[in-house]
Amino acid sequence: MGTPISELSETLVDRMLDPEVKRRLALLPRDNLNEFGFDPFGFSPDFFRYAIAIGQYFYKYYFRVETHGCENIPAGRALLISNHGGQLPFDAAMVIGAVFLSAPQPRVVRAMVERWSSTLPFVSYFFSRVGQIVGDPDSCRRLLEAEEAVLVFPEGTRGINKLWTERYQLKTFSRGFMRLALASDAPVVPTAVIGAEEQALALFDVKPLARLLHMPAMPITPTLLPLPLPTKYRIYFGKPLTFSGDEDEDDTAIDRKIQQVTVQVQKLIEHGLRERGRRIFS
Repeated sequence: MGTPISELSETLVDRMLDPEVKRRLALLPRDNLNEFGFDPFGFSPDFFRYAIAIGQYFYKYYFRVETHGCENIPAGRALLISNHGGQLPFDAAMVIGAVFLSAPQPRVVRAMVERWSSTLPFVSYFFSRVGQIVGDPDSCRRLLEAEEAVLVFPEGTRGINKLWTERYQLKTFSRGFMRLALASDAPVVPTAVIGAEEQALALFDVKPLARLLHMPAMPITPTLLPLPLPTKYRIYFGKPLTFSGDEDEDDTAIDRKIQQVTVQVQKLIEHGLRERGRRIFS
């Protein structure tokens, strides 16, 4: 029997969730959970239920996400490779929301988060409970072997902290995701997020202050805070790419494969920008 506070929370969450979201939550697998309700990586479907109760409002009403190509995401293991931007990782949250709320078969995408985020109070706990983990190659490999979909932003902090003048210009992709794709025989799904790179307009980056605070960047926005503007999101999932080869190939061979992914992500970005035109908030 729960406490009055927990029972009240359950009642509020139950009222916040519409029948379709409840149906999708009921479809999440639970056969790999321990006696405490967590999977081997710390994910809790019950905790995710609370998170999606709030997240659905950002998805539907604040960012008004429009999703294209969810049917391109394979049912089993897959690496979703996306552009990154917006100072704070709302783009990751909305991609996760898109696959859970809009895909034909709901699933919880596992995003690789930056290592520095684990140093922030409560953040690492929250991320693990909603299925996200620090970007460690071994953890990512285990997730793929468990037939999970993993979201990677190979631009890293260089992407999320882009200045206003650099928006939608892809930074060089790191090689790790391609070596994981080869090792795990996982298809790569090119992904583009339109809208995130305008949500917090970074005018310049105060690097000395960032170093002092042990942060990857300290962007200065018109509001002086990286809080997101209500830009409209458009998310595009391209057709999966498959690659053959050895994960230990030399960097030159890996870079050639990465270039194929970069080209497809850039094409999706350009397509999304053309469809959007000048409308950033609608």
